[in-house]
Amino acid sequence: MSLKAKISADYIKAFKEKNALGKSLLGTIKGEIQTIEKNQVVENLSDEEVTKILNKFAKNLRENIKLASDEKSKAELIVIESYLPKNLSAEEIQSKIDGLVASGVKNMGQLMKEFANLPADKKLVSELVKKALV
Repeated sequence: MSLKAKISADYIKAFKEKNALGKSLLGTIKGEIQTIEKNQVVENLSDEEVTKILNKFAKNLRENIKLASDEKSKAELIVIESYLPKNLSAEEIQSKIDGLVASGVKNMGQLMKEFANLPADKKLVSELVKKALV
C-alpha cells in the first residue's frame, strides 16, 4: 500500500471514529497532496514525494512546539511521524561518515549528498560531517 493510500485510509478511519485531530490533520495533508498532484499534472505522487510533504509539516510543527510548547502540535507531530521512516541514529550516521571518509571522500558536499535520500536529521548529519572533516 502506498503512503498516499495509507493516509487516505487512515483519514477515512479517523472520520468514522470521529477523531477530530486525525481527521483535521490527515485532511490537510491529503489536500496538500492533491494540490501538488494538480499543479504537477500527475495522478499519483510517489512515496518519496509524499514523505517530503510530511517532512515539511513535521518541520513546521517542531518550530511551533519550540515557540509555544503547544500540546496540539505535539499530538499532530506524533501522528505525522508515524508515517515517516525512522531516522538513522547518531551512531549509524557516524559509522556511515567514517566509512565514506575512509574510502576517500573528503568534501562536505559529497558527504552530505550521500545522506540526501536517507532518513536522517540533516542538521545532525551536517554537525557530524563537520567534526569528521576537522
